[in-house]
Amino acid sequence: MSIIFVLLAAIAAPAQPPARPAPMAAEASPGLDLQVRLDRAGFSPGEIDGRPGMVTRKAVAAFQQSRKLRATGRADAATLAALAEAAPGDTVVSYQVTAEDVAGPFTELIPADMMERAALPALHYTSALEGLGERFHANPAVLRALNPGSQFTAAGETLRVPHVRALAEPPAKGAKPAASVTVTVLKYERALTVVDESGRVLLYAPVTVGSSNDPLPIGDWKVTGVQRNPIFHYNPDLFWDADPSHAKAKIPAGPNNPVGVVWVDLSRPHYGLHGTPEPSRIGHTESHGCVRLTNWDALQVAALVGPGTPVLFRP
Repeated sequence: MSIIFVLLAAIAAPAQPPARPAPMAAEASPGLDLQVRLDRAGFSPGEIDGRPGMVTRKAVAAFQQSRKLRATGRADAATLAALAEAAPGDTVVSYQVTAEDVAGPFTELIPADMMERAALPALHYTSALEGLGERFHANPAVLRALNPGSQFTAAGETLRVPHVRALAEPPAKGAKPAASVTVTVLKYERALTVVDESGRVLLYAPVTVGSSNDPLPIGDWKVTGVQRNPIFHYNPDLFWDADPSHAKAKIPAGPNNPVGVVWVDLSRPHYGLHGTPEPSRIGHTESHGCVRLTNWDALQVAALVGPGTPVLFRP
């Protein structure tokens, strides 16, 4: 299965990450607390929803293994203590909504049909709430629960938000990765790890991989480049489940683009690591062959790799 992508002819410089939110006196639920600390420790639970499930248990087990604890996937006392040391402080903090957060533009309705998407000028966030959810790696329902009564439309409003890891800074153009790293994708585990030369885990993240129709290409590959804000070149002939009435089309860029906000190109033609407009499905569903991550985890990977970085696809 081939999927073809091109970069926008002109890409605006990425926005600078927001200032670190100030801690506030607010307690998170145990589930939210666990997911936030995992996120900040570099062991992503995927989209934070406050309801730890299979994906969170896998992140716990990966963290335990990295700390030489028994990898049960259960957050026992020793694991919670190690997480508190790795990611100290409050897990819910205050954040003041900026004018940029609520200014848009927004694409209020994202059509399911690819031909209808192709007719749009861009695939922005549907609302400020969706954008804030991505900024804080959380399902919008979590932000609503933490901020009852908020409309998420007013600049200057103070919100309670998960205290997640800072947005990864993109490397300077032409710069090499800060360290020599290796990326491994385990198909069975539906997980990706980035490790340095010493074997230290720099990032663990859940992924969605290929299906029986579009199997993950097992083998040793390398990064050939990183594209931010990619346009998706849709070719229905390459998708076994495509609508037969569809034609080739360019799907505009944006966080609700089929490949999200970043594409890490691989030496395997037309395959790569990329983001998604559906973070809640990561680790739970299948893809058309490539490796999908949440947009924030894909950006973290993109900041850690560069041309020549080994990417190993394993069963």
